[in-house]
Amino acid sequence: MSRRKRVAALISGRGSNMAALIEAARAADFPAEIALVLSNRPGAGGLETAAAAGVATAVVDHRAYPDRESFERAMQAELTRAAIDIVCLAGFMRLLSPWFVQCWEGRMLNIHPALLPAFKGLHTHERALAAGVRIHGCTVHLVTPGMDEGPILAQAALAVAPGENAEALGARVLALEHRLYPAALRRFIAPQTAQALQGDPIFAGL
Repeated sequence: MSRRKRVAALISGRGSNMAALIEAARAADFPAEIALVLSNRPGAGGLETAAAAGVATAVVDHRAYPDRESFERAMQAELTRAAIDIVCLAGFMRLLSPWFVQCWEGRMLNIHPALLPAFKGLHTHERALAAGVRIHGCTVHLVTPGMDEGPILAQAALAVAPGENAEALGARVLALEHRLYPAALRRFIAPQTAQALQGDPIFAGL
């Protein structure tokens, strides 16, 4: 097996998708290691989770910088210092500039809690219910300058239950995210070895 790719997970909060990636990367045949967890919030709960798992952490507090450019350049310095190959956004709640996105063109993934191109942006579960959709889910995509517009790598779907509220729907979608993100990352890095979730009818692109 070739050298495992060094992945950085960018978080702003508890980092449950980050934790799913860390857990998946424990497998000897997983083609990546989570080499860094970087947060823009010093109090993000995911930092403790990462540290407990033995993963290096870094904080670049966006409030400490006068503008987005200086903030992103500080993040880029941390990623360069850690020799990162791929960036995975995992609940990172800051819009990224075209400059930063270009630095990671074709090497930055995001997971979105909806079936793109539907329901870009925030409050996806509430909007899906308001629209009366019967199928909802999540998407892993490459990051481009346009919000939630990058090429889709994989999706997972579920049926919306009658009378379901946004909180319950969001919890079920989050459980799908925890399965989809590691599988999509595996396939992105090593498609010839990706077997997780293949053949499962709720997943597409794997």
